[in-house]
Formats: sequence, structure tokens, C-alpha cells
Amino acid sequence: MTEKKIIVVDDDESIRKTFFLILHENYRVYLAKDSKEALQRFKKAKIDLIIADLKLPYLNGMEMINEFRKSGYHGDAILISAFPDMIDVDELSRLSISHFFVKPLDLDSLNRSIDFLLDSENNTEKRV
Repeated sequence: MTEKKIIVVDDDESIRKTFFLILHENYRVYLAKDSKEALQRFKKAKIDLIIADLKLPYLNGMEMINEFRKSGYHGDAILISAFPDMIDVDELSRLSISHFFVKPLDLDSLNRSIDFLLDSENNTEKRV
């Protein structure tokens, strides 16, 4: 198992469990039910990828990612939402959100994106 760490933030327990089931064999996966829990538990942790729902209690997913960015997080972020019309594309770019997926999720595409983002050789090339 890689030591790459992913935090999944979604208020839907079934979605959190699904992410855990599909990712835990290859990555260390942490779960949070809302932005408040995610920021309290992981703001100072070394996380390699944030996967967040747009609609969350307290701060929405983009606001939460912005808080992580302000705390020095430079890693990748994936935003998911059942409400694509609520997405501000300029804000996605400003926050350096790597990918956006619409619910219901295409798990194969999502898995490929996660593997691509967390592949060490790819990240070295991407960040140079």
C-alpha cells in the first residue's frame, strides 16, 4: 500500500463508505462528514489529495478547499457535485481544483483520475 493520503469529505455516509471501499487497498483514506470536521482533523496533516462534495454543512466544498489552501495545502483537489450548474468555473481554476465530477459518479473515471493525480512520476513531471 502506498503512503499517499486522501481525505474524502461528504455528508452522505454511503458515498464516504464507497470511496473508502474503492480506495483503501491502494491509499490511506480518511473520511470526514463535513468541512468543519475535515479542517479540524486534517488542516495540519500531510494530505496528498482532497476529494470533497460541493454541498457540505458549514463551508461548501470550494470554501473548504480555499481554507486548506490558505493553510498551505498545495496538493490536488477533486470536487464532486450533483449540482453542476452551481459550479463557478473561474473559482475552480483559482483554487487549482484538479478535476470536477458530477454525481452519480463514474467510478472508473474517478479511479483513473485519482491514480493519475497521485502517481509519483506524474506528479514530479506535473510540478516541475
